[in-house]
Amino acid sequence: MSHPSQFSLLKKRRFLPFFVTQSLGALNDNLFKQSLILAILYKLSIEGDRGIWVNLCALLFIVPFFLFSALAGQFGEKYAKDRLIRLIKLGEIAIMVVGAIGFAFDHLALMLVALFAMGTHSALFGPVKYSILPQTLHEDELVGGNGLVETGTFLSILAGTIGAGIMLSSSNYTAVVSVVIVSVAVLGYLASRSIPSAPADTPHIRLNWNIFSASWATLRMGLNQTPAVSRSVVGNSWFWFVGAIYLTQIPAYAKDWLYGDETVVTLILTVFSVGIALGSMLCEKLSGRKVEIGLVPFGSFGLTVFGLLLWWHSGQMPHNIQANDWLGVLGFSQAWWVLLDILGLGVFGGFYIVPLYALIQSRTAENERARVIAANNILNALFMVVSAIVTIVLLSVAKLTIPELFLVVSLMNIAVNAYIFKIVPEFSMRFLIWLLSHSLYRVEHKGLDSIPDEGAALLVCNHVSFVDALLIGGAVRRPIRFVMYYKIYNLPVLNFIFRTAGTIPIAGRAEDEAIYEQAFSKIAKYLNEGELVCIFPEGKLTTDGQINEFKAGVRLILERTPVPVIPMALRGLWGSFFSRDPNKGVFRRLWSRVTLVAGAPLTPEEATQKVLRERVIELRGQSL
Repeated sequence: MSHPSQFSLLKKRRFLPFFVTQSLGALNDNLFKQSLILAILYKLSIEGDRGIWVNLCALLFIVPFFLFSALAGQFGEKYAKDRLIRLIKLGEIAIMVVGAIGFAFDHLALMLVALFAMGTHSALFGPVKYSILPQTLHEDELVGGNGLVETGTFLSILAGTIGAGIMLSSSNYTAVVSVVIVSVAVLGYLASRSIPSAPADTPHIRLNWNIFSASWATLRMGLNQTPAVSRSVVGNSWFWFVGAIYLTQIPAYAKDWLYGDETVVTLILTVFSVGIALGSMLCEKLSGRKVEIGLVPFGSFGLTVFGLLLWWHSGQMPHNIQANDWLGVLGFSQAWWVLLDILGLGVFGGFYIVPLYALIQSRTAENERARVIAANNILNALFMVVSAIVTIVLLSVAKLTIPELFLVVSLMNIAVNAYIFKIVPEFSMRFLIWLLSHSLYRVEHKGLDSIPDEGAALLVCNHVSFVDALLIGGAVRRPIRFVMYYKIYNLPVLNFIFRTAGTIPIAGRAEDEAIYEQAFSKIAKYLNEGELVCIFPEGKLTTDGQINEFKAGVRLILERTPVPVIPMALRGLWGSFFSRDPNKGVFRRLWSRVTLVAGAPLTPEEATQKVLRERVIELRGQSL
């Protein structure tokens, strides 16, 4: 069954107005902020070091995330999100009017007040922005929706940065900036009026107006979530740490290492933003429309590799007396390598960040989601401030060059993510599953809609190879507890994956009665908790490609915990390296097409050994 792409969301009222609203908000943030910075640098009459004023702008925009994110998280749970967004957008119009007056009269203080207010606007909008997605999107749309949001955000940042430069080049820049920023704010509000109803998750929550105690409580809530969620919050903030370092160094890097002018800065920003957009949009396809955190280690690996390559390729440009424009830079082959590295950083950054956002959204309780995202925003702001301090220390004190800074950040990325993946081995497990199903095999699936989105069910499948569980686990959106012969469970390397996934080792009663009894107790426990359990009722791998007789395990399970049974079949694995085909080879059936087929659910009464085997044989068909 084919599914519409993520772009079909742009045709739906439950997503498009929100997407336009948030994209226009990101655009206006950067139009105003960059216009103000450029005005300080080139237009306004200011005494003293202009660089100090530029740094003050960065500080004024980020401080509200520390001060008001916790309050924003509470608002996002207490009030209807659609109404809250409209109020925030009305506030944006008022803020931009103040900013426009500041530009019209060259009143720096007024512009700085407006900048702080825009930071507050963004801090209030952030938790609502990400917590509304799980409320309006279906589970299989969450990754695609997040991909579009990240794409829209980064392209809006790019458009705002470029647009500010264009506006400031006008002889009547004050009028142009004033009209544009107010107009964009009005358009954002008009778009928000079409956002459908998104009721409050926790309308009875008591607001804590003490921003300091509320921020601390919110941060603790975020970091005290399950390890997968809390470390995803940390990983998300780490991405902004890395991104802040790269983005803040781009102007100096373009000037000192590519010997380029301001158009080269724009070129690099464009390549990076396009990379983020590509990576974000590819996440849906690579993840199979589910929250696939296996992409996170893949993204982390790419961030390190392309960071190292950027360091390696730097310093190879010939030095011209006159600065190169972007076309001049493209005339050097060395620059193409640098741009390819920057594109890679963007693409793999998208692979890294989108699944993390989707995981936080999908695995956080509804009545805590906005506050957890608020905690993430607080931590993001903290990490970005720390990134600025680290940059100053490494460049000014340690006297590193910018490429050497990129080298250090790439090595730090290895250490930080190794810590995250060690604490939450599910990331590594899902990565191995994802790698297997996207490298050795081309996995397709049919009928998986038969598997319920929630609630207990018993999955029953034929047993063809040592990697059956990995392929099934990679195809099904929900986590699955597999029942597996204990000797396969104990295989080196694979045992790490099986333990992490909560696999249930089993032995024959005559072989090891203790393992046998423990297995059925665990199965009953998982099913009573509403989880999916998968069993291979043949009790062993096929040795001839045919489906063996089913053992009585399914009946014993259903007697204890009667739940729906989903028959499934794997096609195309016989003869592969991990099967017991005597004629198999290492490269035989490499990259072969493997299909997982699920049939209609059976009631516990219908699911006899005979009926189940017949259904599985029927689903498998003639393909081994």
